[in-house]
Parts: sequence; C-alpha cells; structure tokens
Amino acid sequence: MAVLGRRIAAAVAVLVLALVGARVVAPAWAADAPPQPSYAVSMYGDLKYGPGFAHFDYVNPDAPKGGTLSQSATNTFDSLNPYILKGVPAAGLGAIFETLMTSSLDEPFSKYGLLADRVTVPDDRSWVEFHLNPKARWHDGQPVTVDDVVWSLDTLKTQGHPFYRAYFQNVVKAEPVGEGSVRFTFETAGNRELPLIMGELPVLPKHYYASHPFDRTTLEPPLGSGPYRISAVDPGRSITYQRVTDYWGADLPVNRGQYNFDTLRYEYYRDRDIAFEAFKAGEFGLWLENSAKRWATGYTGPAFERGSIKREQLPDDSDNRMQAFAFNIRRDKFKDPRVREAIGYAFDFEWTNKNLFYGSYSRIKSYFSGSELGARGLPEGKELALLEPYRDQLPPEVFTTPFEPPATDGSGNIRDNLRKAFELLKAAGWEIRNGKLTNVATGEVMTIEFLEDDPNFERIIGPMIKNLERLGIQASIRTIDAAQYENRLQNFDFDMITTVWGQSQSPGNEQRDFWSSTAADTPGSRNYVGIKSPVVDALVDKVIHAGTREDLVAATRALDRVLLSGRYVIPHWQLKATRIAYWDYLHRPEVVPLYGLDLFSWWADPAKAAERSSGKQGG
Repeated sequence: MAVLGRRIAAAVAVLVLALVGARVVAPAWAADAPPQPSYAVSMYGDLKYGPGFAHFDYVNPDAPKGGTLSQSATNTFDSLNPYILKGVPAAGLGAIFETLMTSSLDEPFSKYGLLADRVTVPDDRSWVEFHLNPKARWHDGQPVTVDDVVWSLDTLKTQGHPFYRAYFQNVVKAEPVGEGSVRFTFETAGNRELPLIMGELPVLPKHYYASHPFDRTTLEPPLGSGPYRISAVDPGRSITYQRVTDYWGADLPVNRGQYNFDTLRYEYYRDRDIAFEAFKAGEFGLWLENSAKRWATGYTGPAFERGSIKREQLPDDSDNRMQAFAFNIRRDKFKDPRVREAIGYAFDFEWTNKNLFYGSYSRIKSYFSGSELGARGLPEGKELALLEPYRDQLPPEVFTTPFEPPATDGSGNIRDNLRKAFELLKAAGWEIRNGKLTNVATGEVMTIEFLEDDPNFERIIGPMIKNLERLGIQASIRTIDAAQYENRLQNFDFDMITTVWGQSQSPGNEQRDFWSSTAADTPGSRNYVGIKSPVVDALVDKVIHAGTREDLVAATRALDRVLLSGRYVIPHWQLKATRIAYWDYLHRPEVVPLYGLDLFSWWADPAKAAERSSGKQGG
C-alpha cells in the first residue's frame, strides 16, 4: 500500500478479525466460471461491510453540516498540483480529487466503490475492471468518463511524480470495455495487491488538462470531482476550500457522515512553535501534536483552564513505520556498513527519551514497527527458506543474531558505546589524526551534515553531535525552508536526514519506491538511502507477489531483517497513538477507527462556532 499526500492506511483483511467483529465474505469465483462484479474488493476476500451497507461504523450519519475546520501548516507552498515532482503543493489538495475506490479505516485492506460502483477481479488477479458510477461528475458538471481514467493512468506514468511510475509499473494496458467500464491488464498474474492499487488511481479530468499543461506548477485552482473545491488562495500564506453543495457523491455509503464542514482552511506559519501559540489564541481550531515536550509542558493558559480546548491521546494502529536518521550511502564515507553502525552508537535514545521526551516513547526496532510484519527472533520456516538462497550475500548476523539497536542506561555516560564505535571505525579503515576522524587510505576527514526542515529536531540532534565529536567526527545541523529541503531531498543532496517510511498492514508495490535499485537512481523516489542490493530487490518482489497472508508475513520479515542488517538508518522512536487538541466547538464520533484519524467525520457545533467567531469565548 502506498501514500499519496496523506498516508493511505490499508492492508489485508485477516489481522483484526477479533477486533472488528463479524465480517462478510466477498463473492468467490469458481475457476471455470467468469468473475462477477462486486461492490467491493479486499486482499484475500474478507470484507467487514456487506452489500447495501449504510455507512462506515466510525462516522455519525446525522452529523450537522456547517462551520469551519481550520488547521495549520508550516513553511510555505507554491503549487496546486500535487501530482508532479516540481513545486511544493498546498495542504489539503486531496479533498478536491477522487479515486476509483476508497478504503475504510476500521479494516486493514479493503476497497469500496467511489467513482467506480462495481469492480471485477479474476481469480488469478491478472486484470481488474471498474465500472464507473454514472452519477459521477466533475465540478463543472461534465461526467467522469472512461477516457478520463485511461488518460489519468497514462499521464501519471509519463509526466507525473516518479512515484507513479514505480507504483503502476506492472500495469501494461488500460482500455475501455463495454459501456462505462475500464480494464487494467497486468504484466503478470498473482500480484494480489494490484487490483486494490488500481482502485487508488487518482482520476483527473482529461478535458481540463487539454488547455492546462499537466507537468507545470500552478496556482490556478484545478478542476476536480471531490467533496471540496478551492475557494481562496493566498500564495504561501493560506488556502481555503469550500464544500461542494451539489457534490455528486454525497449520498454514497462511503461518504455518509463525512465532509461535514462547509469550509476547510489551512493557515501557514514559519514553524510549529509559532503555529502552536496561534492555536492557543484561537486562530485555528485543531492541532496534531508531534512533540512530547510540548504535550507535557505546553498546554497551559486561559483556554485550557476554562476547558475551551480539549486534548486527547487516541489509539492509532496504523503507525507501522520506520522513522529514523537516514544515511545517504551514495556518499563514499557512508558506503561501509561498519561506519554506519558506529555512528549509530552515538545516538543515546534512552537519555533522549528520559530528558527530552518525558519517557513517552519506545524505540523503533523494525521497518514495520509494531506489527506482525516485522522480523522477530531468528528466521525460521518460510522466512528462512526465502533467505537461504542469499546466505553467501548477507551478513552472518541475519541468521544468527536478532537486530537490537545500541542501548544505554540513560545516564548520559555512553563510554562503552563509543568504545564499540571506535572498534568498528578502525576495522573500516578510519582513525583519529590531529583530533579528527580520518580515512587512512584517502585522508578524508569525516564530516556529517544533518539536513532538517524542522527546527524542533535541533535539540534532539545537538546531544548526538556532542557524542560524534568524541569520535572525532565534525558534525553540524543545517535547517532550511521547505522548498529548499524538498529540492535537496528529491536530488539526494544530503548526508543525513530525518525521514519516515510509513507502512500499512499490507505492504506491496510501494516497496519498490522505498528500496529498489531502480529507485536509487530516480530523482524524487523515496529510496533516500540509495540502496542497491540484488537481495533487497528479490525480497521486494516476494512481498509484492505474496499469494497468502502467511507468505506476505514471511516476505516482509525477511525484507525487514535484511534492511536492518544493512545499518542504513539509525531508528528513532514511536507512539502508537495520535495526540490531538481542539477547540470545543469541534466534535468527533464516539468510535475511533483502528487505522488512522478521520477528520472528515468530525463536525462543528453551530452555536459554539458562532460564539468563537464573535469573540465571546476570548483567547
């Protein structure tokens, strides 16, 4: 599963049987009978919501319409085109556009009709066919057509962000079939995820782009078919969306109880500290907290004392990610894994968690953290069988030693860790000369620049830099604006960055963009590290073509174990929850979905919202 703007949380439908209750088995197709259309599709045929369901369980179908949901964004934006490599797109653009199908957030990986009202998938999953909902309309009133769908795929693959080339790589043909239907034919059979991936295809208006170049940044509001359209743009400062009153899909089961706000607004601030002060003053209504320090100490003042601002820590099982300091191994100084491992010993997580994070976090130990997909113990069974053919290409520890990041007692004394780091560096051909860590063969002095776009990370990296200095490494932090950061990221122009690879409960084709050799040479890919490994390429292919849930788990564990052994990153920390604060005129449904926060299911209390806008509640 992949990410487009916000991370789309979706996965296979076996993991949460006990958590989400009774399920409906999707139609099964006999091997000798033609496949039949269905209202939905899942990874392995198990669906929570049956035919004719009224709405998702985590929404309030009677939620009132009206009011404004205002949020903050940081830095700036210079484009309203989120589908190309150029520019920094504005926040919230996903509300304009739609996909063929959509996910529910209370089951791992299923798709229900949106622009398409029916989906047909053969047993071998060698193709998928979507029938468009005849009611689907663009905001200009024109119908959404099969030509739009075919054009969207072709254009995204040829002119869109490089991500799309990798994500839709195995789709060899898109063609009209019958009245109002489109078929995607795949390169090979057996890729169970591809039919669901094609349900995620953003459908764009071919007639609009006939007179608007697709491959350019723009500040002209684009044409979409979704529940909102752009109503105002103040470049780099704010963007406002207005609910489409005659939205064609308002009564679809997947949309009932959602898109309740008349207005969505994003205010831009230079950094999150400034934005938080604006939130406390009532300049916008909702705040997602990513700082343990601020969560522990910053929620004070009149609005909190009155109870005008509520704060909650909501469970979130979608956060199966790797967040880390990532090396750019395109740099010669980082090519030796012993060097990367040694640098990892300079990060004292236990001290950081105790003194900077108020003990809030646990250490990430997997690229699929917090899920059954991550490596554990020693490889066995199917996982071992996948790894065995590559034994001579892998470090012995893959088969003998479970991965554990370096640990300390939290006192700040990491002498033992630094001793181990020195041993690794010496073995890799580095030694201290004139107080500087120097490559014996080339004379290169080890320097590291941590590239950041969030100044809050400076207090975290600072103590690590002091530890690196004890190793003779000259390290520094460079914090730049979002546009510069994005440009350098796309062109892999950095030593180390802080980054996140989000994972769903059903990893698949997006793993190519994360780790493949092809992606390492593709500007704009998410193979930030620059990994080029035949073993990793082979295991990514095993993940993509896993035929059963058991096969998928074995393949992801094998891939995880190999990635961890490469010491490509220094893992960070995690919290399986969402910290959120909001003014009391905002309300949410009682049920919190398992796999992510759904702000579109929230609503505004009209009376309290009116009080806020008139200033009666004060700051």
